[in-house]
Amino acid sequence: MRESEEYVSEAPGVRETANRLRVAIGAFKRRAQEASAAGELSAPQLTALSRLDRLGPMTTAGLARREQITPQAMGATVASLEKLGLVARTADAADARRSILSLTPEGLAAVRSGRNAMTDKVTAALEESFTDAEIETLADAAPLIERLADLL
Repeated sequence: MRESEEYVSEAPGVRETANRLRVAIGAFKRRAQEASAAGELSAPQLTALSRLDRLGPMTTAGLARREQITPQAMGATVASLEKLGLVARTADAADARRSILSLTPEGLAAVRSGRNAMTDKVTAALEESFTDAEIETLADAAPLIERLADLL
């Protein structure tokens, strides 16, 4: 299928689910950007740290491919993380022209703490407005949404 062609699912409900996810995730992203507190890590910074935490050390180009952005854009994000002392570069043993990025202890603490204004707001909303069963459903859905994002 060419990029310009529209994919139409024959499975009932799949297209509706795709649209509902698109709308809901878009609204979530907008509200997350609005809630971001000054001085906090940006969404791209948190994503890069999270990728390094989950996938291990990798190059800037590898991170860029995972996020489907240009290496230059990821380079700016990585540079800001280096300046904050959250990411360190080491020479690639296989190719001295490349650098391998890894989390510093401070970077690991930042990504694993889960502390930021948006996480605090989501936590409060979940505790105040969702049942334990609903929270469990969202927890089960999170890896599926992550996998879907990786496939797009």
